[in-house]
Amino acid sequence: MSLKELQLPPLLHFESNSRGSQRHFTGRISRSTFIKTKGGETSSDLSSGPAEVTNQIVQKPREKIHHGSLAKPRFLEQLECHLKRELEALDTHGPKVQELRLQVNQEVFGYLIEEFKTYKPILSAIKNEYDITLAHLREQIRDLLPLRAKLVLVSEQCEKRILDLKVQERDEIRDLKQECQRLQHVITSMRRQQSDLQTKVDHLKEDLAAQYQLYRDERDARKLLIIRISTMDSTQDTEHDDNNEEVGPEDPMVVKMALQVCREDLAKARVELNRLEVEYSDVVPRRDWDNLNRMHEETLMKLETLNTDFDQMKSEYDTLLEVHRQSAPAVLPSNQSVLQHGSDNEHIVTTPRPNWEQCSEILGGSERCKELFEGQSSQKKLEILLQAMNGQNEFFIGLGTSSDVPVYLQYDGKMKNLKLNKTDVIKVIKDIWRNKTIENEKNDSPRDLQVFLHSHLVEQYTDKAGDWAYSLMESIQNNLKEDFICLFNDILTGKVDESIYHGQTQLLSHLLKVLIQSDITQCGSLTVLEFSEALKKAFPLKSDQDIEELLVAAQTELRSNRVHISYQTLYTEDTDGRHKEFLNLVKKQSTAERLRYISELRAQLEGKGEVDAEHLRTAFKTINPSLDSETLDWYLSVAFKTKECELQAQALNTEVVLQRLSVANVKRAGPE
Repeated sequence: MSLKELQLPPLLHFESNSRGSQRHFTGRISRSTFIKTKGGETSSDLSSGPAEVTNQIVQKPREKIHHGSLAKPRFLEQLECHLKRELEALDTHGPKVQELRLQVNQEVFGYLIEEFKTYKPILSAIKNEYDITLAHLREQIRDLLPLRAKLVLVSEQCEKRILDLKVQERDEIRDLKQECQRLQHVITSMRRQQSDLQTKVDHLKEDLAAQYQLYRDERDARKLLIIRISTMDSTQDTEHDDNNEEVGPEDPMVVKMALQVCREDLAKARVELNRLEVEYSDVVPRRDWDNLNRMHEETLMKLETLNTDFDQMKSEYDTLLEVHRQSAPAVLPSNQSVLQHGSDNEHIVTTPRPNWEQCSEILGGSERCKELFEGQSSQKKLEILLQAMNGQNEFFIGLGTSSDVPVYLQYDGKMKNLKLNKTDVIKVIKDIWRNKTIENEKNDSPRDLQVFLHSHLVEQYTDKAGDWAYSLMESIQNNLKEDFICLFNDILTGKVDESIYHGQTQLLSHLLKVLIQSDITQCGSLTVLEFSEALKKAFPLKSDQDIEELLVAAQTELRSNRVHISYQTLYTEDTDGRHKEFLNLVKKQSTAERLRYISELRAQLEGKGEVDAEHLRTAFKTINPSLDSETLDWYLSVAFKTKECELQAQALNTEVVLQRLSVANVKRAGPE
């Protein structure tokens, strides 16, 4: 049967009268009759079933509902009104509101099933299926509710576990980084140790080769001695046999064995000789190598001296040539004017003046040139220039060997002027400091710089030590504007303690060590933040303003505003061997901090004309409690010019003590 042929029973309830009149719709239901039921029971206001509800419909004739009419059946309107009223009566904020709404709809649907008798079976079956499904779903929900709480608990535990793992991972990463840094230090130490061991192995190889040569010579000597003894024995035996009438026959077996041994020794000697010829075919004897190396060094020294002399002479020649070129055109017009006009005073000839600034290099700089030429006539300036040029070309006259002359200048006679330039002076001073530092590390009581300079020049230049000493002193006096040269001169003359130089060297080495430790990637550069943190770590007593000043100086020197700073470039030197802006600023700040420290000590000792060791020790402890006893003893030995173990209760003038401390490497000790 098709869907079009399916005839559904009418949805309206009809009632037939006894006379067979037309059927009327009996769907009127009073609003007050619908009350919520529970467990299949009804209230007193509602009849016992849907049939009784339908019986309460007012029996009155109604107009017939035509097909196509838009008016709703009264029963439907009553159901909708009842459903709407019950739903509005529910508390939307109360618990289980959705179940109450479902219960109301179920009741209305039950009224609908009871009303339509024809469709009651199918609708009841549908309702039962839905009820069974809902009951099944409620049961599942009831079973899943504990799982939901457990799921929330497990989720919280998992999140907590994840956070703990992250913290543990962060700690492990930090530990691994520290371990990596430690291993890098270990690797560096092992590499250094390996290099030392390799050097020792090379020395041992050389010693072994020398010992092997001695053994080989001794073996050859023994063989020659054995041969000589054998020859002497053979000669004696022959003479003895000649003297005897009966000659005993020689054992052929002994002769055969001796011949076999000689052949084996000869084969070994040939193999050894061939091996030595192959191994030492390109080897130069050590004495020849030493002679050639010494000759090469002497030749290089002579070449360097000749180049220096040539450069100086060329500079002098160019200066004179320039002076002559500027003065020659003025002399010629002047002579011509005199010849043409005689002594006529109406014609005035103006002579052009030479540019005396070009002579500044010969006279030791522009400022010295200005001092010498100030207020002098051209003739006097020329005499000063010629005197300076002649003085450079002449020899130095020795100051003698009296006790008031420094030991490194105690020479008689003439000393040649080597005409050292600024670069040569810096190179020589660096070499002196390097050897002096090595000697200080080996000896507990190092020598004075004057004594060491004399021995160093004698050791390096032998009979030319006097030439180097006087030439070095003259070049130092001409280049006192250089901080490095000026510091060496002050230490040499006793104005400043030697600890100032070693303190600056240790300061720069400590900073470089901290920068290398901060460079985890070992790429030679740090970010601006890492560089700033490294400066704070290296200099914990510096203020933020000083750290910022150092940071700006580093960026200015590198001429870059990038996020990375190449700290290795900051330790490079210029063409003259001097430090650049950043390292000079570090030393300048260190000097300022030392002077401030002495100023605090001066304020602590204010009002005391004299001070002894105990009072000075107490003053140091007052302004710097973290100062260790060993450093404090050294400060006291510097102040009283005595050894640490010989400090006595002697009192000195306070100004003398402060002056001695101000020219030594006295600095504030930071917290441990």
